[in-house]
Amino acid sequence: METEIKGTGVALITPFLENSEVDYDGLERVVKHVTDGNVDYLVALGTTGETVTLTADEKLKVFNHIVEVNNNKLPIVIGHGGNNTKSLIENLNRYDLSKAHAILSVVPPYNRPSQRGLYEHYKAFSDSCNSPIILYNVPARTGCNMEVETIMQLAQDVPNIIGVKEAGGDIMQMQKLIAALQKNLL
Repeated sequence: METEIKGTGVALITPFLENSEVDYDGLERVVKHVTDGNVDYLVALGTTGETVTLTADEKLKVFNHIVEVNNNKLPIVIGHGGNNTKSLIENLNRYDLSKAHAILSVVPPYNRPSQRGLYEHYKAFSDSCNSPIILYNVPARTGCNMEVETIMQLAQDVPNIIGVKEAGGDIMQMQKLIAALQKNLL
C-alpha cells in the first residue's frame, strides 16, 4: 500500500487554557510552528497530545482544527487507540478519515491482552476501515508488549497495516523486527 508517510513526523501537543479547556489558538500556533519547521507529516491525537484527558467531542474538534489549520500542507496521522475494540471501531466512525493519511493505534492499555488477543484486536480494527494503520508498541505505558511474531503475522494477514512505531526499548526486539519486516512496513 502506497503512503505519503515518510521522513520526520511530529506528535502535536494539545495546549490547554487555565480553565482546562483546549486552547485552539495555541493549537493553531503549534501546527503552524511545526509546519514551518519543515517536518514531513503531523501526528494528531497521539500520547503527546494528552489524548487520554480529552473527551470524545474534544478529540474530534482537535482533529478537525488541526486539519483546518494544516490546509492540506502535510500528511496527517491520527492517533486512535484503546482497550475496547468495539468502542474503538465505533468512535473511529466519527472522523472524516479522508483527511488522515494513516491511523496510529496503540497496543490496548491496561488489560494486557494475549498475543492472540492483540492479533484479533488489530484484525477487527483494520477490517473496520480501509485506512492505513501504524501499530504502536509502547509496553511501558500499556503494560503489554506486542511480540515480533504477532507483528509479523499481522503484517502478513492485514494489508492496511503499513508500519510499526516500536517504543519498547528492547534493542534485541527492534533488531529482530527490522530484520523481519524491513521490506514490508515503514
